[in-house]
Amino acid sequence: MKYSKKQKAIVILEDGTIFYGKAIGKSGTAFGEVCFNTGTTGYQEIFTDPSYFGQIMVATNAHIGNYGASDEDIESDSVKIAGLICKNFSYNYSRVSANESLEEFFDKHKTFVVSDVDTRALVSYIRDHGAMNAVMSTEVDKIDELKLALSKVPSMAGLELASKVSTNQPYFHGNPEATYKIAALDLGIKKNILRNFAQRDAYVKVFPYNATFEEMSAFNPDGYFISNGPGDPEPLKDAQKLAQDILYEKRPLFGICLGHQVIALANGISTYKMHNGHRGINHPIKNLVTGKGEITSQNHGFAVNREETEKHSDIEITHIHLNDNTVAGIKLKSKPCFSVQYHPEASPGPHDASYLFDDFMTLIQKNN
Repeated sequence: MKYSKKQKAIVILEDGTIFYGKAIGKSGTAFGEVCFNTGTTGYQEIFTDPSYFGQIMVATNAHIGNYGASDEDIESDSVKIAGLICKNFSYNYSRVSANESLEEFFDKHKTFVVSDVDTRALVSYIRDHGAMNAVMSTEVDKIDELKLALSKVPSMAGLELASKVSTNQPYFHGNPEATYKIAALDLGIKKNILRNFAQRDAYVKVFPYNATFEEMSAFNPDGYFISNGPGDPEPLKDAQKLAQDILYEKRPLFGICLGHQVIALANGISTYKMHNGHRGINHPIKNLVTGKGEITSQNHGFAVNREETEKHSDIEITHIHLNDNTVAGIKLKSKPCFSVQYHPEASPGPHDASYLFDDFMTLIQKNN
């Protein structure tokens, strides 16, 4: 097992607050919006989730790395977080299906990690003061230079990041002989979303973030999907235009997370940056249609304006987040379209919301 000598490291928040720790592996510096995830497992899926692009992840679980890394537990082809901050980093791992240690995994993906940080204090601070930009570095004697560089990092508000993680060329997933065809817009799509569609007898063609309705409709799909992804939804004008074109043609449309926000914007409803966002695998949701509760996996820092949604004559709120009553799901009354703010594919997380994929297949059947 490989052991690296730990170097002193520092975490500086944009308001000047400093936390100290030790670097895992190589020296380095990383910038991003610092946020936290409350999940107790599924760290590898979180690290490779494209929705986390540009963010420094603080793990609230006290131990990270104790079950190693597996080739199966990834949601994209690379690590997407800007860096990791944790309390205790485990070099040893105990898991039969693991291919390597988490240290080896991070070394392979050139990811900077700082451990031995008082993460309880850091998370408490972020809860009170909100998600903000930060820098993590082994250059502990260059605080002024790091602060200056950090001051030049753009805010997540207004930042378009989908183009950084989307595919460059269309590609296919699933069985070409499947009963249904789905055209998916890749704003940072997770592999488990594609798996869920394939399990439901659907063949998916995945398109780049700026694909047009003409390009996607040439596939002659039975339904359309707009994926999750990072950054602010407001700058995604092409995606909003695509959603409007799909809705104009009254074709089945499903959106998850960033896709949910894009659909809201396409219908004239604004979005806003949240104080902290929702990131974890135990978020409570109420389905207003069935009255049932769901425990869900979530990862978002923006939300849909509830007041504007309630006033919209053609939109019904179908789900709410029980912690803060934010909009967690909507559907259009006159068109075959619905979306949710959370992750029904839940990788990692509970499977309470997997029925939403079945609902979409039913919607496709009714409208084709």
